[in-house]
Amino acid sequence: MHVIEFGNREAPLLVFLHGGGVGGWMWDQQAEYFKDYHCLIPTLQGHGRRCDETSFTIRGNALEIIELIQQKKDEKEVHIIGFSIGAQICLEIISLAPTLIRSAMINSAVVIPMKYMLPFIAPTIKMTFPLIKNKTFAKAQAKQLYMDGKYFTKYYEDSLKMKPSILIGVLKENMAYSLPEKLSKSTTRILVTAGEKEKSLVKNSAQKIAEENEHYESFFVPNIGHGFPVAKAELFNHVLEDWILHQKVHKL
Repeated sequence: MHVIEFGNREAPLLVFLHGGGVGGWMWDQQAEYFKDYHCLIPTLQGHGRRCDETSFTIRGNALEIIELIQQKKDEKEVHIIGFSIGAQICLEIISLAPTLIRSAMINSAVVIPMKYMLPFIAPTIKMTFPLIKNKTFAKAQAKQLYMDGKYFTKYYEDSLKMKPSILIGVLKENMAYSLPEKLSKSTTRILVTAGEKEKSLVKNSAQKIAEENEHYESFFVPNIGHGFPVAKAELFNHVLEDWILHQKVHKL
């Protein structure tokens, strides 16, 4: 596993999990803000420097990251932060290791399965995959994630590296994922966030997660779509820090 590690090794451990089709660089603004913490930014299966891999599963990534956390945490508190499929991986980690994580920030996770879409993913990706090399198409895709500006070069470079099998795996895992049954038994405090302009599936998923346990909270970000950590990084960082320190949601 490729991992970026930095910060104060004696401070609480923060683990940032990127979304599908992007990389750990999406957390650059968080890396600068949280440099006084002990931070880990792992690369998910088949992405970036792991582009030689050919398979991707939420559970597989979760097990890898649990092992990584156990190696690095010592006696420190652990907080995990995930975006999109990275947020789904966070939920899986919490389910598999119910007492390992102190708190989590789950941003834009989908937990309402769309299994009717699964048979169409592979043929659609095989047909459209060549478009990834087209910069105009790539910019349109990046814009949906607020990554069409200073992040575009990295987004485009990572897109060119990704194998079709990984993209198919990411989409299948994302669309088939449902809330783990054991999640409510975890001691982890969970903050669920989503943009008010996100698709109803994402917003309904956020409500579903928050309703799972009385110790969960939700925060809907005004005037934002799918990309809170990038589009409103300053607010994201303040919300996350308040959650880590006080288990409270930052108020606008």
